[in-house]
Amino acid sequence: MNRKLKVAIVHDWFTVDGGAEKVCREIINLYPEADVFSLIDFLSDSDRITILKGKKSTTSIIQKFPFAKKYYRYYLPWFPYAIEQINLTNYDLIISSSYAVAKGVLTHSNQVHVCYCHSPMRYLWDLYFSYIPKSKWSNFPIAYFMRHYISKLRQWDVISSNRVDAFIANSNNIAKRIKKVYRRESTVVYPPLFTDKFPLVNLKEDYYVSASRLVPYKKVELAILAFKKLPNKRLKIIGDGPEYLKLRQLAKGSPNIEMLGFLEEADFASVIGKAKAFINSSFEDFGIAPVEAQACGTPIIGYAKGGVLETTIENNTAIYFHEQTPEAIIEAIEKFEKATLWTAQEIHKYASSFNNKRFAKEFTKVVEQCLSSHF
Repeated sequence: MNRKLKVAIVHDWFTVDGGAEKVCREIINLYPEADVFSLIDFLSDSDRITILKGKKSTTSIIQKFPFAKKYYRYYLPWFPYAIEQINLTNYDLIISSSYAVAKGVLTHSNQVHVCYCHSPMRYLWDLYFSYIPKSKWSNFPIAYFMRHYISKLRQWDVISSNRVDAFIANSNNIAKRIKKVYRRESTVVYPPLFTDKFPLVNLKEDYYVSASRLVPYKKVELAILAFKKLPNKRLKIIGDGPEYLKLRQLAKGSPNIEMLGFLEEADFASVIGKAKAFINSSFEDFGIAPVEAQACGTPIIGYAKGGVLETTIENNTAIYFHEQTPEAIIEAIEKFEKATLWTAQEIHKYASSFNNKRFAKEFTKVVEQCLSSHF
């Protein structure tokens, strides 16, 4: 094609500056003239500049629903309808950044749709039994309606995957999940990481750290329970989210456990950089924070499943535990304190390979290949 392609970028929702939003930011950097769309956009002015480069996201009908800023997840039954009402008819290339419904936008035969899939919807598939029984939806009669609707939503999720011309997975772990759920092949492109913003810290202090969004599947309570049994060892927990108050209450009475809440990037890097090890209790799709910790030269004590197996090296940059229990974490800590891992400088060098330049090169290669085969 001789004419310039018109590009649309579709993201599920903009509410916080999380891992998926950092990926979306880099996609926008690659296609700066693209228009951006989402279900909702409630970013602060500063986050809008950081993530959207000052752009305004065109939103769906859910943006105007009552209390959508705080309770948008309760509008889940309307997500498929809302995403299908976003009109992308005049665009040539659609790039979706999807962990929910963004990949479900409607396209026609003269368009190319490339989806960077952070994961098929977790609460529909792999983590259904972790989310639904523990949520407010478990209360009758809402439970019946939600379980019935989620069954229908699974059907829509699979059907809408056929609207994607090429899937990009954020890890081999997610590529397997895409294959299992959608029966589609995908190309693995690891998320962009600015490892240069996480400087090497050679001199470690005597504490451990955990950092994540405080939601159920992150299993932060396991680290808290482990350190309640290790009163002579210190744990700092970084992050905010729905589980914050519950976890703070769980840690109450244990002066060796600090809840630091949300930290700005510089403070975040400082805390994880000075830690003797980073505790990762969850089954991560990819796991950005463990790579950021390693960029600081901080080794990982991690659950041996998912993306952590792709971003760490056992007995060199990490010590693994194989059960999600406090006892397994305690055993791994004891093993870590006796182990001889790589030096902080060696761990930093390894983590530096996961950088944004690598992402840009590999991502644009997939897009260009898809375009050349279509136009």
